[in-house]
Amino acid sequence: MTKSALRADINKLFFEPKHKRCEIIIGDALEILKEYPPNTFRCCVTSPPYWGLRDYGIANQIGAEMKLDDYVENLTKIFREIRRVLTEDGTLWLNLGDSYTSGNRTWRDADKKNPARAMRYRPPTPEGLKPKDLIGVPWRVAFALQADGWYLRSDIIWYKPNCQPESVKDRPTRAHEYIFLFSKSEKYLYDYEAIKEPSNSHGTLRNKRTIWAINTEPFPGAHFATFPPKLVEDCILAGSKPGDMVLDPFFGSGTVGEVCIKYKRNFTGIELKEEYAAIAYKRLGWAL
Repeated sequence: MTKSALRADINKLFFEPKHKRCEIIIGDALEILKEYPPNTFRCCVTSPPYWGLRDYGIANQIGAEMKLDDYVENLTKIFREIRRVLTEDGTLWLNLGDSYTSGNRTWRDADKKNPARAMRYRPPTPEGLKPKDLIGVPWRVAFALQADGWYLRSDIIWYKPNCQPESVKDRPTRAHEYIFLFSKSEKYLYDYEAIKEPSNSHGTLRNKRTIWAINTEPFPGAHFATFPPKLVEDCILAGSKPGDMVLDPFFGSGTVGEVCIKYKRNFTGIELKEEYAAIAYKRLGWAL
């Protein structure tokens, strides 16, 4: 996979272009990150492919591992490299969704409302679990990263008021996902002032709570799940300063890049699938 096929300079989008650099790189995140020196990025905001929920049609794609332990291990390796390239006061904001065991079904029908959910594979039920079990993927990954050296500082509930309906009748409809805040060191940058929230109708502000009510937002041209910008904004504002470098190793449609441009941060986005990188490229105003 070509590393620099869509690497581009977008200095013109900043007020002080001489000191700004942003890029999209197509390729495998683990291999590309190895080329960066330590202390390159102040903050990482990302949402990897969820395990067993999407088929991106890429060989050896993250999320398509047949064993859950392999998925957790592969993500741990990538985030170990991310920890290396973060500044000592850097943070990682990780969004992950959960899933249920497949009951050993080996495929998934097409979904007209969500075409990306059609899959040519489904992983078997992980050892120790039963059909219909909630797997607990986000926490399994979070504990693995904690054991690998990350400081697990907070779990945040992303509540989706406009969540997708589910046809289930034996459990509540899922209306949330997790965001985990990790730090590289015991002391780190967290600008709590930048993301204070209203505490009452009189405009008084308080420290941000751990439940964030943010609607999902489809992005035209992307038939896969995308970050809502508001979700990314709070992470970037709390975890970086203007001029800092922000990383997203699973860039997708480029929401992290869009928010970085808005708030005068630099960014590196890494994306394995050329089609998605092209969507991000157009979204950010670059002509192919």
